[in-house]
Parts: sequence; C-alpha cells; structure tokens
Amino acid sequence: MATELHEAIVMAKQERHKNLFLNYRNLNHFPVDLLKDEGLQFLERLYMKRNLLTTLPDNLPQKLPNLIELYLHSNNIVLIPEAIGNLARLQSLDLSNNALQLLCPEVGRLRTLRHLRLSNNQLKCLPPEIGDLHELETLDVSMNQLMSLPDRLHRCISLQSLSADHNLLSQVPRHLCWLHRLNQLSMAANRLTFLPLDLGRSRELQFVFVDNNVDLKGLPSYLYNKVIGCSGCGVSPHVLTGELGDSLDEDLSKGLVGLPADVKVVTSEADNVVPLEELAMRTLHRLFHQQRNHHRRHTDVNFLPPMALPKSFLDLLQFPLGHCHRCSQAMFTIIYPKLFPLRHTALAGVHRRATVSFVAYCCSKRCLRTFNLQG
Repeated sequence: MATELHEAIVMAKQERHKNLFLNYRNLNHFPVDLLKDEGLQFLERLYMKRNLLTTLPDNLPQKLPNLIELYLHSNNIVLIPEAIGNLARLQSLDLSNNALQLLCPEVGRLRTLRHLRLSNNQLKCLPPEIGDLHELETLDVSMNQLMSLPDRLHRCISLQSLSADHNLLSQVPRHLCWLHRLNQLSMAANRLTFLPLDLGRSRELQFVFVDNNVDLKGLPSYLYNKVIGCSGCGVSPHVLTGELGDSLDEDLSKGLVGLPADVKVVTSEADNVVPLEELAMRTLHRLFHQQRNHHRRHTDVNFLPPMALPKSFLDLLQFPLGHCHRCSQAMFTIIYPKLFPLRHTALAGVHRRATVSFVAYCCSKRCLRTFNLQG
C-alpha cells in the first residue's frame, strides 16, 4: 500500500496532475511525499475521504498553494491549523464526518470559498469570521452541537443553501432574512419555537425545512406557497375553530411562543393606541432609508451619517423586527398577529396533522382587517 501510494504521488508530480485521489487508503498521517521539495504546485483538487487523518500539516498551503477543492470527508480530524486560511484559491472545503470541536477563525480568510461542509462533527459554535466569506454559496453544519449561529452570518451575501439540521438551535437569526440569494434553509430537528417574521419575504427563498421542531407551532405567512417541511412540529392536534382573524385566543397565544424580546406589544383589533416608541422608530426608519437612497444617487465624499445615533440603534433601523404582511411597513416593537390554521390553506392536504398554523404579522388594525392569506 505504501509503495502504491508513493508511486501515485511521484506520477502526479512528474505529470503535473491537477487531480489526486487518495481515498480509502487507511492513512493515519498526511503523506510526507506530498510535502517534499516544492510539493505539488499544480494540484487543484485533492480527495482524501475515508481515511484516518487526525490533523493537517501547517505547511499545506505552502506546498499545495493552488488547491481549489479539498475533500476530507470521513476522517478523524480534531482540528485544522490556522494556516488553512492561506489557501488563497480554495473554493470547496469538505470536513464532514470528522471529530472537529472547534473551527479556527482563520477560515474567514478563505475569501474565494464557495462551499463549506462541516456536518456530523462536534462543533458547539462557529467563529464569527465565517461572515467574512462573501463568496460562500453553500454552508452545511448539520449534526453538530450548535446552540446558535453567528450574528455576522448575514454578511455571507452569496449564500444560497444553509443546512443546520440536528443541532440545539432555539432560534433562527433574524438577520438571515436579509440574505436575498438564500434559496434553501433547512433547520429540522432543532429546538425552534419561533421563526423570524420576515422569513420567506425574499422571493429567492423557496425551500424551508423545519420538521421535528416539536415546540414550533406557527409559521410566518411569508412562507405561504413556498415548499415547506414541517411534519412533527407542534404538540397539540387541536386546530382553531371559528372565524379567522379573531382576537388573541389560546391557540394564537401558543403560536406566538418564542417571539423575540424586541416585541414589546402583541396587540389586537380592539386596541387603539400605537406606542410612541414604535411611531418614532417607523419615522426614523423612513428618514434613514430616504437619506441612504439619496446618498446612493448622489455620491458625496463629505457625506456624513444620516443621524447622530449610536451604532446599535442604527443597526436596529437597518434590520427591523419585521415588515407588515399587508403593506410592508417596517415594525419594531408592536405586532398585530392573525392566525390561519393549516387546514384553511392550500397546504392542508400536504400534512397529515394540522398542528402548525400560518401567522400573519400586521402593523395596524386596518392591515389586520384587510389581510387575507389567499391574496
């Protein structure tokens, strides 16, 4: 086996191979022959799945500087070196089915990375530097021990597919709603109780799988007519009886479990007063976007921030709690929820149990009265 491996590497060097397959070799250590002299300067794709590797060499980027794809699926890798960030051309990295407990922040330096697969490891957190991967299109972190996703994940502006099934996640970061290229989101078998109000507002998001989140009882109505997997969600087989759009009742209250702390008022058609804080935030939000759009049209090197506000407040203006499902008005502290049981929708026949309902979130009594899920 050693002789065969040596001959394969020698041939790859002599013939300047771009692809090298070293799968199923029972390798305990990274092959020394790959790192001798100048290494394999021409190698672009290295396949080393189903081996027994526990780590990677620090000089890997130096000896294999032109790697575009690195496949290390199904090894025993516990850690990857900080030098991994020096693989300047890397586009695909597969570390699925290993024993990773930590992911080094230097992964964020892989600015050309498009596909990152980390499923079936022992990760308890992800470094915030993942948000620096602006070219990332696929991220798979399923079957780990994650309790949260990085707040900066919304900076992965090219992200199209995010899989985080079988973790310990209790919420979906609200900022993910701003990933306008996201097409598929899968967060099945977690601990979700609630989904962001704006989830599904982007036309690009077409596939959402949240099956087997037993405490998840409501889906935002922006997901209506998307491809949804929600079997095994909800714990009560009871569905709302009576007329749709009634004021808050026991069923709707259960469906609102887990709303983010930003929601200070859950109101109904009977309430008459919108809190002053909410009115002020909406006004500032409109001013903020008017000035920002003006700045985009008229570039001015002396442009100053539109408002002398703390950064945390400006962030809130950029990322509101949600938008009214009737008129798209931004909302910050108050919502008017309206329940649409699954059995009253076109998706009712898809699921055997109607334990999950769609919840529309409106900004006012008027929108609450006039919103209809069917259009």
